Amino acid sequence: MPCYEFEGLVPVVDPAAYVHPTAVLIGDVIVGPGVYIGPVASLRGDYGRLILEEGANLQDGCVMHGYCDMDTVVERDGHIGHGAILHGCVIRRNALVGMNSVVMDGAVIGEESIVAAMSFVKAGFQGEARQLLVGSPAKPIRQVSDQDMHWKGLNTKEYQDLAIRSGKTMKEVMPLVEMELNRPRLMGTTDVKPKISA
Repeated sequence: MPCYEFEGLVPVVDPAAYVHPTAVLIGDVIVGPGVYIGPVASLRGDYGRLILEEGANLQDGCVMHGYCDMDTVVERDGHIGHGAILHGCVIRRNALVGMNSVVMDGAVIGEESIVAAMSFVKAGFQGEARQLLVGSPAKPIRQVSDQDMHWKGLNTKEYQDLAIRSGKTMKEVMPLVEMELNRPRLMGTTDVKPKISA
């Protein structure tokens, strides 16, 4: 993985984490055990500290950055969807930030909350536990249900398992020129299905 020291600070990656080789880590970045960081994620710790706690995931194309004297944090079991941007914010334990969402400086997403895909959380927003946040600017529309949390938990477990699977089996190869006969399909480790309705 491209990993860069910045002004004497070197990223820290727990051996039990998986960071894709195309992700970029710069400076004051702390990656905990069981964390999954996807392809082309950018974690630029050249101002504030960036922290991913145990079991969190930061998926493909995500960006983490912040301001001086601020930590940008994804707490334990946090789940950050493809293309999301986290800037100087805190994502509390077991919360989910949906694909292509933006969470701005000083915002706090409450534990076990869900930020819907393509939402914009304004600077300084102070969330509560178990809120479903939707829109631009994002507003709470209802409480997150136990069923929502079960679905979120299955998805997060898939990424925790993917960190292990990727560490064991992912390697750079040349592509085949045609598909093999009876090519197998990859399976997840849970029975999670897409969430079709809110």
